[in-house]
Amino acid sequence: MTQKSILITGCSSGIGYDAAHALKARGWHVFATCRQMHDVQRLRDEGLHSFILDYAEEASIEEAVHQVLSKTGGTLGAVFNNGAFACPGAVEDLPTEALRSVFEANVFGYHSLTRKVIPVMRKQGYGRIVNCSSVLGLVAMPWRGSYVASKFALEGLTHTLRIEMRDTPVDVILIEPGPITTKIRENSIPHFEKWIDWEASARKDQYERKLLRRLYHSGGKDAFELP
Repeated sequence: MTQKSILITGCSSGIGYDAAHALKARGWHVFATCRQMHDVQRLRDEGLHSFILDYAEEASIEEAVHQVLSKTGGTLGAVFNNGAFACPGAVEDLPTEALRSVFEANVFGYHSLTRKVIPVMRKQGYGRIVNCSSVLGLVAMPWRGSYVASKFALEGLTHTLRIEMRDTPVDVILIEPGPITTKIRENSIPHFEKWIDWEASARKDQYERKLLRRLYHSGGKDAFELP
């Protein structure tokens, strides 16, 4: 029997990291991708088959798919579109270019990778595409406008794809995790510092009282946050 294979994005930490190790332990051939080479090397040291996949770079997506297919003989059982990032800040302070960069990874990258694997799955007669949305793809919350918008967009795109693919052997699945302990808040800090001029904002006092404390001085888990 051919070993089941899966390509997972965003494996440096959090959901992607746990999924990669869990599926490997269950006998899957896991291709665990990250954006940074130091994370790739760390995963390799942990026994995972890891390489670079950056959603913001079309050439990176193409190369990742090529690497997978060259190792499997041209097949792929599943894709888990998981990698994403956030740029916290009030919507009125969010530059359009910052919003565009979030969509490039959280929406367009998912779409590009998905389009590249669908022909493979059609040809082999099976396949599963799993897109990781969020509870923030269902409800909005302040300070999270770019992330919320990207997940709302992903929800619509995935639901449409799922309906369209009903007459094919490819299953499309959407998951909406709640508050799970990951590094997404920590990883959002560089994007906040790059894009949000909070000191010039009409909401400067709110940044100081709320968002900065949350970003830089977290008091632990959020309410209802899962282990």
